[in-house]
Amino acid sequence: VQLQASGGGLVQAGGSLRLSCADSERVFGDWALGWFRQAPGMEREFVAAIGWNSVDTYYKDSVKGRFTISRDKSRNMVYLQMNSLKPEDTAVYYCAADADLSWSHPYWGQGTQVTVSS
Repeated sequence: VQLQASGGGLVQAGGSLRLSCADSERVFGDWALGWFRQAPGMEREFVAAIGWNSVDTYYKDSVKGRFTISRDKSRNMVYLQMNSLKPEDTAVYYCAADADLSWSHPYWGQGTQVTVSS
């Protein structure tokens, strides 16, 4: 498995979680990395992304100001800090890699379940 997500769990509304994703084989250092999520019965949706330069970041409108994406190239890791969580953030979160930020043909990693209770 080249992209392995971890850090999910059960948290109360208003709480925080930090998701991590390891590029275990060090193949995506020059790619954009992102987080997507999929709630039951819903399509997978974009949450956040960070460019290969570790500077450019992009967010779904509903998570702006609450979530922060970052990456540590020296450790081949990407993180998603999630604060002020809401029940509607409940989903399986997937990390992904993409060569050009179009997300037309991303490489998907494993998911991690995030459950936010009200």
